Amino acid sequence: MLSNIVFWVLLNGYNPTLLSLFVAWLICIVGGGILLRRALPTHDPFLFPVACLMTGWGLLAIFRISVSMSVPFAPRQALWMFVSMGVMLGITYHSYALKWLQAYKYVLFFSGLGLLLATVFLGTNPSGLAFAPRLWLGFRQVYFQPSEPLKIILITFSASYLREYLHQPSKAQTFFRLDLSILGPPSLMIAFTLGLLVWQRDLGTAIVFFVVFLLLLYTATHRLELIAVAVFITLASGWIAYETIATARTRFEIWLNPWGVADSNGYQIVQSLIAIASGGLYGAGFSLGFPDYIPVAHSDFIFAVIAEEWGLLGALVLLLLTLTVVLRGFKIARQHAHHSFYALLATGLSVLLAIQSLLIVGGIITLVPLTGVTYPFVSYGGSSLLTSFVALGILLRLSSTKPL
Repeated sequence: MLSNIVFWVLLNGYNPTLLSLFVAWLICIVGGGILLRRALPTHDPFLFPVACLMTGWGLLAIFRISVSMSVPFAPRQALWMFVSMGVMLGITYHSYALKWLQAYKYVLFFSGLGLLLATVFLGTNPSGLAFAPRLWLGFRQVYFQPSEPLKIILITFSASYLREYLHQPSKAQTFFRLDLSILGPPSLMIAFTLGLLVWQRDLGTAIVFFVVFLLLLYTATHRLELIAVAVFITLASGWIAYETIATARTRFEIWLNPWGVADSNGYQIVQSLIAIASGGLYGAGFSLGFPDYIPVAHSDFIFAVIAEEWGLLGALVLLLLTLTVVLRGFKIARQHAHHSFYALLATGLSVLLAIQSLLIVGGIITLVPLTGVTYPFVSYGGSSLLTSFVALGILLRLSSTKPL
């Protein structure tokens, strides 16, 4: 595949944008690696290079889409890469970053919720389409999606609150008194947040929030009866959403039979399936695919673009890279088994990256209904990339033997 990139450069001549993107990525991975080693000499050796490789691969795919669609997606993504790298390094250098997250969980939660509420009145959509959900806050040409950092905030909030559950004398209290007094407040707060997201038609983020909270709940309590209640609520909520929310009903019907509506609502998923199939085992080759046939290919469907041009082998490599980050995150959680907050925080962040990846890949290949989430480190979007690198910075901080 490297030969395909070289062939493309020779065929199309000198491209300053591609060279600038490569230099920007090289500065981030080399400079960031040097600064990271100074801040945390004993950090996990796999997390940072694997995440940077995924980011660079995503940047290359976004550049390919930018050329095809004549839209400057790639330079914007490169700028957000620098910002995200700076924030990640700030987390690793700040010795009190994790304690600050735990101490100010309520301030962070209500600040994030306030930004989410602001999108109800001031929200916009970068596409400018009237029917598109307005999930962004924008100023001039800079757009920010509050639900992305809210993922980190809710995981931090849940981990901190569930830590109190683990320190309760459970055998000395009744089941209902213990569970309602400790688990009730965070459950109500998260339920309100999920309701707000569903009302805004941000169903993918709502699903991610709920699944992550559910798995954190089980990790902290090991109470199968609580999970059974949550599953029942999930099924009931799904049925209500299908009956009352047109977007949810449409996505479910597309999932069941996208080919029946290939010329309308199912066009996007059908085109992505065709792209994946045309990629075969080894791929069509860099720049030899047709990403402009897939709507929103740079964001929600970037996995299909990679599968078409890099083939099944390339798609599997991307999944293995993602799995590496997730498994290293779980390993870090085990290292902090003596500190429940840090263990739950690492678990939540790892589950977040895993669930997002599974949902976007599963939606593209029709294993699950489309959710509209982004692929961590790979998809276009400043808010998504920043959130992924914040999660990476926290995991790197937790992986170090340096005192927290």
